[in-house]
Amino acid sequence: MIRRAQCLLRLHGNGGHCLLVSRLRCYATDEGNPKQNPNPNPRAQKPGTKNLPALRNPFTAAQDRTKNSYLTMVEIFQERDVHRRNHVEFIYAALKNMADFGVERDLEVYKALINVMPKGKFIPTNMFQAEFMHYPKQQQCIIDLLEQMEDCGVMPDHEMEAMLLNVFGRQGHPLRKYWRMMYWMPKFKNLSPWPLPDPVPDDTLEMAKLALERMCTVDLRSKITVFETSELKDAIDDTWIVSGMSPEQEKLLREHSRQKALYIEGPFHIWLRNRRINYFTLRADADSEFLSQLDERQLDEDDVSHIEVPFFGRAPPRRHNQLGKLRSVHQQDDGTIMAICATGTSTKDSLLSWIRLLEANGNPSIGEVPVLFRFTSEVPAKAEEIEGGASVPATSDSSSQDELNSSRAK
Repeated sequence: MIRRAQCLLRLHGNGGHCLLVSRLRCYATDEGNPKQNPNPNPRAQKPGTKNLPALRNPFTAAQDRTKNSYLTMVEIFQERDVHRRNHVEFIYAALKNMADFGVERDLEVYKALINVMPKGKFIPTNMFQAEFMHYPKQQQCIIDLLEQMEDCGVMPDHEMEAMLLNVFGRQGHPLRKYWRMMYWMPKFKNLSPWPLPDPVPDDTLEMAKLALERMCTVDLRSKITVFETSELKDAIDDTWIVSGMSPEQEKLLREHSRQKALYIEGPFHIWLRNRRINYFTLRADADSEFLSQLDERQLDEDDVSHIEVPFFGRAPPRRHNQLGKLRSVHQQDDGTIMAICATGTSTKDSLLSWIRLLEANGNPSIGEVPVLFRFTSEVPAKAEEIEGGASVPATSDSSSQDELNSSRAK
């Protein structure tokens, strides 16, 4: 190669020296080898193709998935490069893997991700940059971060406002998003009449108590009782039972006809934030005669077709004396709710133990009434109905009643 260069120098003289040096540099850096570098000129690439940097997601390869390890990886990224290249991709990867580390509701982690952004570079300097979203990729990244905070119920603080002000300035779109969040989120934070602890307890028993207390607020005299199936001798499941019942429901249960059956229906679902609790109801069929009498005696106060004016010596109209039973809040059009419960196993044996415990604790009349199981919204039964083609009955067979009666005899 050197001999060839010397020959070329002798032939072309000093005029071809610069061209030769450039060729030698190409060979030395392997830029002239098409096998090593197929696209030496980035402008010569095909339209629509991009050379993206090879990024490795450190969050997927982490073994210790805790908050400390998450913040450590964020600090390593900040100290790795002064310019903090690929910071947008890093933030999106961090947001995607938050749930795996259990930090999706931690405000400190969100502020650490905002601190990854370079300071001062993205601040608009004129009106056009402010309105046309200066550095749109970076601004949209932080807007997505704030939206994830809003979806998870994480309310920002004033320190985050100062951080966004240092990164995007007062005219930045992320700061506008922050102001909207600070206007609406405090209004909705304490709006629910059933406040929950933050964070909600992990104990299922405590969650069941909170769920039944919420549902029993329709009757302020309702009492929440926690039973243990170990109190019964023949109980199979060793679990807890949370029962809710009011004195009005006890009265309805005593006055219930011994010839009409009661039904245990469920499981139904109630959500407490991101936790789902299954509960069951003890229900009786609606008293159609009583409800029809109420409809006949009920007067429509908004009916203005027959207005009697109490003038000119005429006595004012009086309503008819309506002496009789009043409708309870537990007497609905589709049935009468006698009690509700949530068990630790949600099995038939635990519900059977619930009926026996109600009978032993101030409700002896329930032992004289037939009780049937009526399970609804059962996923395995629905799957069997769809795949097998056989019809699955909505109510259980008579063996459930026989099982309940035999357990009472014991």
